[in-house]
Amino acid sequence: MSKKTNAQPPENLTEIELKEIPKSSVGFKAILSSFNHIKNEIGIVKGIGLLKKLNQKDGFDCPGCAWPDPDEKRAFLAEYCENGAKAVAEEATKNRVSPLFFSTYSVSNLSKLSDYEIGKKGRITHPVYLPEGANYYKQISWEEAFKMIGEELNSLNSPDEAIFYTSGRTSNEAAFLYQLFVRQFGTNNLPDCSNMCHESSGAALSETLGIGKGSVTLDDFNHTDLIIVIGQNPGTNHPRMLNALSDAKKKGSKIITINPLPEVGLMNYKDPQNPLKWIGSGQKLTDLFLQVKINGDVALLKIILKLMVKHEEDFPYTVFDYDFITKKTYGIEDLLNDLETYSIDYLLPQTGLSLEQINEAANLIINNKKIIICWAMGLTQHKNSVDNIREIVNILLLKGSIGKKGAGTCPVRGHSNVQGDRTMGIWEKPQHEFLDSLEKEFRFKAPRKHGLDVVDSIKAMHNKKAKVFIGMGGNFVSATPDTEYTADALRNCNLTVHVSTKLNRSHLIHGKKALILPCLGRSEKDYQNGGEQFVSVENSMGVVHSSKGHLKPLSEDLLSEPAIVAGLANATLKNSTTNWTKLVSNYDFIRDKIEATIPGFENYNQKVRQKGGFYLPNNVRDNNYDDTSNGKANFSVNLPSDIVLENNQFIMMTIRTHDQYNTTIYGLNDRYRGVLNERRVIFMNPEDMKNLKIDKLDLVDLTSHFNNETREAKGFLAIPYSIPKQCTATYFPEANVLVPIKSTANISNTPTSKTVIITIQKR
Repeated sequence: MSKKTNAQPPENLTEIELKEIPKSSVGFKAILSSFNHIKNEIGIVKGIGLLKKLNQKDGFDCPGCAWPDPDEKRAFLAEYCENGAKAVAEEATKNRVSPLFFSTYSVSNLSKLSDYEIGKKGRITHPVYLPEGANYYKQISWEEAFKMIGEELNSLNSPDEAIFYTSGRTSNEAAFLYQLFVRQFGTNNLPDCSNMCHESSGAALSETLGIGKGSVTLDDFNHTDLIIVIGQNPGTNHPRMLNALSDAKKKGSKIITINPLPEVGLMNYKDPQNPLKWIGSGQKLTDLFLQVKINGDVALLKIILKLMVKHEEDFPYTVFDYDFITKKTYGIEDLLNDLETYSIDYLLPQTGLSLEQINEAANLIINNKKIIICWAMGLTQHKNSVDNIREIVNILLLKGSIGKKGAGTCPVRGHSNVQGDRTMGIWEKPQHEFLDSLEKEFRFKAPRKHGLDVVDSIKAMHNKKAKVFIGMGGNFVSATPDTEYTADALRNCNLTVHVSTKLNRSHLIHGKKALILPCLGRSEKDYQNGGEQFVSVENSMGVVHSSKGHLKPLSEDLLSEPAIVAGLANATLKNSTTNWTKLVSNYDFIRDKIEATIPGFENYNQKVRQKGGFYLPNNVRDNNYDDTSNGKANFSVNLPSDIVLENNQFIMMTIRTHDQYNTTIYGLNDRYRGVLNERRVIFMNPEDMKNLKIDKLDLVDLTSHFNNETREAKGFLAIPYSIPKQCTATYFPEANVLVPIKSTANISNTPTSKTVIITIQKR
């Protein structure tokens, strides 16, 4: 089967500029970029006032990434990064998408714009409705919108015909109410953005350690000997993490970086808060860089494990922590037996590295006791992504480098409350204990059958088994795989509903009828009947803290996310005993219910008002593994990649630019990779380009191959880059069209956006 896309070549090919790749990250250029965005979107004076409140203990949480804030002292003027400043500028923008805008611009014409151009139109000011067969959204009252949704939901043959998606931006209070509404409606169809990113981490860590979250705190970086950053680009995706790495280096820690691309942010760093550091080449962060082939991670980690075993055999009791292994773990014999079945000669070609390089990494691990391993989507979006993370855990368990200060797991999550949403119950596979608590507190019968994750939700809509889609934030069609397939799936729905702050592509790829419900942003004040409110979020290291906006809402017609959920519930649930109106009159009432149903939230309203918030319980930090199936930390047996490329095939991974956060595109530059004014590019190994007779900036078409299916994306500019042979990289969402809907990770069902098999055809 062949799927052709309407993707076209860039119209202005001459506008692209290729610059020299910078030698260091952040510094003055990051400050300049931040303030340019602030100036253009909201103005310097207002912008500086807003940034002073960003990530402060009495301020609002950044709507960008989930990297934690310092527990103690925070920078007065700059507890944020370049992309955080861009995110706030986008949210507080002067640009408005009003009913007049929608009456002027048709859906069909807006659809012709790029994702960047759509996003720059601005904030949505009123709820709007697109009738069946219409080409223009029109204003609708909140009461009419809620009534329409309630009637559509109640007309379904089964609650399982509705999909309720959640973006990571959603607050704890909104997420808790949302899952409660959905379960009282009668389904567990609660897919969320975790399904597309760190689902593999949650699956692997829950199985091996008993909790699907990381074990380290920010302070652990001050006490570690060795940090391994694998499959992650913090300089672009989590820039404030560079501060932690910088401080760790100053205290003597070593850093190993493992990635197919040499990312500037992990090489040299200039502290943006210290002008004296802006001069020169910056602080060197990475001590050892291993440029592994895409999806060669398990093979690499297995070689390291084999080298550790060999050293332990040669020098007994110098590598393994036998006391920890004996008392706390299970399965070491199976691991050692599995390692014996692999030879280094078999594994080495999968890595693209020399044995000398890997030996250097193994020696650093062997000779250090306190190790933190950090990772992101570079590990989690492969067929064997769960194996990737479990192999990391194997290394930490052998060293006993977990459950103690300065050591452990650090999955670096993306969106700012994606971890909190899962804690609040946004999950298609809820635990029975959680459902029992909901039933007891709210007096209803919760559905027990597992719901649909993102991939299965798309398939259900495509097969017309799901007929209503409601998205609590996010840009679903641009975030998901197999763009054309997903678009067709959404078009099959009777109704699509999006709770949003800004216009995005998903508003233009819609069901027979469509609604856009505009909500307050993080930076805006939230007034309910009980007065001014605050919400709470959970960062990537399990700290729950408050977030309170400081700007006047841009429109009187905006509602908060909790108020929108209450409106949906009141219009849909006819027999609910829950007083939804009371719950949203004062968010303390919502937090009381969270405390009553979710462990770890005792005295929630009191603790969340403490400066900096509070830590949730984490069994691994306490060196306790009772929550696994056998009460032990589990070693595991894992599989390396089984991909075999033909001579003319390549592995493609999708990545972000530096002017982008998730699906939000702030600009057209990728400063850290030297690419300006263009996004439709493919990074290739120079020798591969030579073999295909492709010159720099030649126009090429891409075809992905999976199970005898092909998908096409036309018009990409080829750029020679430092990347292993037969490996390529493209930006998402432009290349999402090539990611097959059926190509997913074992166990987690995460789309394999980092291992897409493609061929490249020169125009």
